[in-house]
This record gives sequence, structure tokens and C-alpha cells, in this order.
Amino acid sequence: MPRNWTLQRWLVAALFAAFSALHAHAAVEVNQANEAELNSILGIGPGLSEKILNERARGPFKDWQDLMQRVKGIRARTASKFSDGGLTVQGSPFQTKAPTGLEDATSAP
Repeated sequence: MPRNWTLQRWLVAALFAAFSALHAHAAVEVNQANEAELNSILGIGPGLSEKILNERARGPFKDWQDLMQRVKGIRARTASKFSDGGLTVQGSPFQTKAPTGLEDATSAP
């Protein structure tokens, strides 16, 4: 086999791997996603995607808290997992709330 042929095969494989990696981490916006896109998120199956779509038909989700309140079965732990899988609400990933009442360790008393 000519050396150029091997290089071409390697480049095609590298491009395919890069494209696959980008696609795997692509954001899925809950307010725009169809059933197949929702099902592509690890942990979201047909039953949960149906619940999400039914609630979304009543109006878009304002934020993660709104999604968790309106869709039974989504709580902080699952929201974090779905966010890690690429799900967003209004373009934002899930963020756990920082504990309140804690002062910054660097601030003076």
C-alpha cells in the first residue's frame, strides 16, 4: 500500500473521531428538542421525554427549577446527570445552588 493511502485513512479516521466527540457533547435545549433528541440524553427514555414534551406544550421551561417542578421524576440529582449529558434549559446547564450564609474565607471579619 502506498504511504499516502495510509495517511489518508488515518486522517479520515481522526476526522470521524473528532466529529463523533463533538456530536456526543452537543447541547440539547429542552425547549426546542424533539423526542429523539431528548431520548439521546443518557437516562431520558420514551416515558420521560413524553412527560417533558407534554409539559412543554403548556409553555416553555423558564429554568431548571421550573423543569424540576413541572416534570415528575426530575430532581437535582437527575438534572445534574442530564446536564452532564448535554441537556440545557434556556441555554444553561444545571448548577447546584451554593450554600447560603457562608462567608468568603478571604474576606475580613
